[in-house]
Amino acid sequence: MSIKQKIENLEIRRADLAKGGGVKAVEKQHAGGKLTARERIEKLLDRGSFHEYDMFIRHETREFGMDDKTMPADGVVTGTGSIDGKPVAVFAQDFTVMGGSLGLMHARKITKILDYAMDMRIPVIGINDSGGARIQEGVNALAGYGEIFYRNTMASGVIPQISVILGPCAGGAVYSPALTDFVFVVENISKMFITGPEVIKTVLGEDISQEDLGGARVHAEITGNAHIYSQTEDECFEKIKNLIRLLPANNSEKAARIDTKQPESGNIGEIVPDDASAPYDVRDIVRAITDDSYFYEIQELWAANIVVGFARMDGETVGFIANQPLVLAGVLDCDSSDKAARFIRFCDAFNIPIITLEDLPGYLPGVDQEHSGVIRHGAKMLYAYSEATVPKITVILRKAYGGGYIAMNSRHLKADFVFAWPSAEIAVMGPEGAANIIFRKEIAEAENPAEVRKQKVAEYREKFANPFVAAGKGYIDAVITPGQTREFLLHALKTAKGKTTATPQKKHGIPPF
Repeated sequence: MSIKQKIENLEIRRADLAKGGGVKAVEKQHAGGKLTARERIEKLLDRGSFHEYDMFIRHETREFGMDDKTMPADGVVTGTGSIDGKPVAVFAQDFTVMGGSLGLMHARKITKILDYAMDMRIPVIGINDSGGARIQEGVNALAGYGEIFYRNTMASGVIPQISVILGPCAGGAVYSPALTDFVFVVENISKMFITGPEVIKTVLGEDISQEDLGGARVHAEITGNAHIYSQTEDECFEKIKNLIRLLPANNSEKAARIDTKQPESGNIGEIVPDDASAPYDVRDIVRAITDDSYFYEIQELWAANIVVGFARMDGETVGFIANQPLVLAGVLDCDSSDKAARFIRFCDAFNIPIITLEDLPGYLPGVDQEHSGVIRHGAKMLYAYSEATVPKITVILRKAYGGGYIAMNSRHLKADFVFAWPSAEIAVMGPEGAANIIFRKEIAEAENPAEVRKQKVAEYREKFANPFVAAGKGYIDAVITPGQTREFLLHALKTAKGKTTATPQKKHGIPPF
């Protein structure tokens, strides 16, 4: 056979394998509103940048009639490419090939691309669309999952790991996405659960659909297992690209600086109401101080009483954590503490400075919270802030009461800079509650208790619930006007750029999981 013939044979083989499970299987995939594995990769990566590896891998199972089965690429497409010119590694399970089921060689392809990503120190994106373990391969399939989980764990905090759920992801398969940094889901397409509806109905007698058990909105809004929610696959891919643009390639680099514009003009001081109990959207504050007025929010639908996400300041990526007065007055609780703590640790691992915007009445009280372990969950946030060594800056916008004041990156957790607006109220508790306790007897014995109580509330607010008491003790670096916020933040970020922190030598701490 001549070289020309061999090349022609290669092209024929490639074209045949690229068809995946065949025309009917692809048509079925499209009919379900889903793209194929290679179509997804093409949508996600820069045009023409994808280089596929291990296309000719074959499974080695002979039992249960598997010796006669041909599974192109063994049901998973792997390779490297780029997003905006930045190298990334990618794998996409191919549901058209035996339901994207995972066998030993399928798993080896995934672990190989994960190893590549670690060796090359580049982000990895995994597109999950699989019916689960290939039962014909028995323990080999389980071994494959274990090998993937181990690599996810070793890569954690070293390279960004992104999981995209674009089909079923059930049983043990769910733990790989759970071990990664960001999980993307799409409405009516993503399905993620450990135990499916059929088993639940058989064992517990509970009748529930796949969508209601583990659909996209369930994980984006109720469980917190998903970080980014989209309506379509195309929207999902655009959001992945936007995230990659904000992140460094690995933990030894910083995210690339880009040229940006000033935030849109507006009076930031008018966003926060004079009434300390009136709600407002803290994201309006974020957009008022960030480049291009842009904010990439993470876990928007879950634990919405706290807001976390990425933005740019003078072209550099920063992480924002902010109490959200629109939801539960911005209190901290079990879920919001978990959400913030995880985000803090990601930012710290990847050299992303953290800006905290504080406005909260404290921790959410109640039997439910206490029994749900708010002590343990709340401690995660304290731990994450204390442990973080990146530049940490706090702006107290309004309320900073009780333990919430400490938890939101206070000076006492080694914040590098703490600023406060004149509207800030820093105290053990709100003026109303404090006055009721401190002046209880005086109020009760007054001829007009309501009037006396009003006076005492005002007296407490004047003496304690303001930023100047804390500033007088050095707990606040500067009391600033709202209009000075961006200026002070930019200066603080520039000043802290070369920050170094000495930490005790240890293998690792024991966070309150």
